[in-house]
Amino acid sequence: MTIGETRVRLTFNPESHSAVDIIKRRTADLIDFCEANKDKDPRLAELAMTAYEEAAMWAVKLATA
Repeated sequence: MTIGETRVRLTFNPESHSAVDIIKRRTADLIDFCEANKDKDPRLAELAMTAYEEAAMWAVKLATA
């Protein structure tokens, strides 16, 4: 699994919500983009990855409300 897939726990979706799968896949891709470009500015990359991870958490909460 990629860094993004690991950070969003891509395979964890006990209720099999399709929206959760979409949110996690897109977030994983964004995190992977940051990881691939972290040589430009590691601090900014890490901040962005953390923010994406947190945003995904709230979006999943919304999708499953």
